[in-house]
Amino acid sequence: MTYILVDTTNMFFRAKHVVRGDDLDTKVGMALHIMFTSINKVWRDFTGGHVVFCFEGRSWRKNEYEPYKRNRQEKRDALTSKEQKEDEYFFEKFGEFQTFLSEKSNCSVLQNQDCEADDMIARWIQLHPDDKHVIVSSDSDFFQLISDNVQIYNGITDTTITNEGYYDAKGKSIIDKKTGQPKTPPNPRWLLFEKCMRGDTSDNIFSAFPGVRTKGSKNKVGLLEAFDDRDKQGYNWNNLMLQRWTDHNGEEHRVLADYERNKKLIDLTEQPEWVKTAMDETITKVVQKDKIPQVGIHFMKFCGKYNLDRVGRQVQDHALYLNAGYN
Repeated sequence: MTYILVDTTNMFFRAKHVVRGDDLDTKVGMALHIMFTSINKVWRDFTGGHVVFCFEGRSWRKNEYEPYKRNRQEKRDALTSKEQKEDEYFFEKFGEFQTFLSEKSNCSVLQNQDCEADDMIARWIQLHPDDKHVIVSSDSDFFQLISDNVQIYNGITDTTITNEGYYDAKGKSIIDKKTGQPKTPPNPRWLLFEKCMRGDTSDNIFSAFPGVRTKGSKNKVGLLEAFDDRDKQGYNWNNLMLQRWTDHNGEEHRVLADYERNKKLIDLTEQPEWVKTAMDETITKVVQKDKIPQVGIHFMKFCGKYNLDRVGRQVQDHALYLNAGYN
């Protein structure tokens, strides 16, 4: 079985930003168009068996780390009145899209009040280790999950990322402009380690060791050397992790302690047990829902409401994944 796991909020609002013009209904329509077209492509190209739409909740991480995503609220507070009204309109239409998926399709729609979509996607993969998974998202946070049975499709750039490389819409290797060679496949373990050390500015997670070099020098250990020593945890690992530094408030930090804090926040396998239990309950409830009939007719009505003419002409194609329940 191949599961198509959609980072729904990410895809919808990223699509919004690639649509030009001021007409809100046109922007909403194009965002929906990109969403449906991307999923239909992935369903066909990867021979999908079931689509899982994951939505955001209030993150448990905010209780663990007070600054978490505080910068995003600051950005929202700085929006103009026009921008705030536009966001409100988009969230309203996004809610209608979620309602359609929940009540008029046989896709799984996952949302838990304490979890982010990233958590739900990672947990679904953990609960289905023998299946294949395609994550539909433009968020690089999912690179840590790439493996033999997990790959990513970015519907905004029409790019597929696997543990073997980066591929364009035609399945050809994407060439690195600097080297003239195919882009090097991502190393999930290294990317996770590096992010836990450097933090994540988009989520307002501070670095565990500000200014640390990627490659060390004769007198200083860098991230690469510590990473290579992570299993044995010998000299290079301890030399880096036992360092201390002082922040702008005069507070002293130990690298290892901040690294472990960041790992808990960033590593999508490190959720507390109560969070995993909550996600399991959400997933169990959703996959046991009764099958919904006449999905194709419901989809035609939805397309008509949002003027999705091009998508509406391919109702039979889209109805295949919208009607495919969890088995």
